[in-house]
Amino acid sequence: MMKTLIVCASVSHGNTMKVAQVIGEVLAARVATPESVAAGELDGYDLIGFGSGVRGMALYPQLTEFVRALPPGQRGRAFAFATSGFPEPPFRPYLSSFARRLDRKGFEVVGTFSCRALDTWLPLRLIGGLHNGRPDAADLAAARAFAETLT
Repeated sequence: MMKTLIVCASVSHGNTMKVAQVIGEVLAARVATPESVAAGELDGYDLIGFGSGVRGMALYPQLTEFVRALPPGQRGRAFAFATSGFPEPPFRPYLSSFARRLDRKGFEVVGTFSCRALDTWLPLRLIGGLHNGRPDAADLAAARAFAETLT
């Protein structure tokens, strides 16, 4: 059986962690925060997922710094996922940029996934947030279907 790790930065509302847990169930993966994983541990996994919420059109610094600090070298397969209030803008492709960073660190990136999630960034907080109740059952089903493509 494939040994899988998901490194997840879920800060504001736990939405990214919900997605990580669904993907983790399908892949029988360990789900951990960037702070709780040592770089050397990655070598023991066949597949590594990297997930983050989005703030300021960028993945959380906890995750990007974790990957930036990895020494270069040949690694296994990886995937990336994100939750955000808005779709990834073409002028700031944070998820595809992150996938390229993984590639430069020696990972073979086999897929990416994103879905909407509750966004309470400052002006949106005044109206109760955007996408309340997301990720919903349909989003989590899509995450499950994505994970099934990785097996």
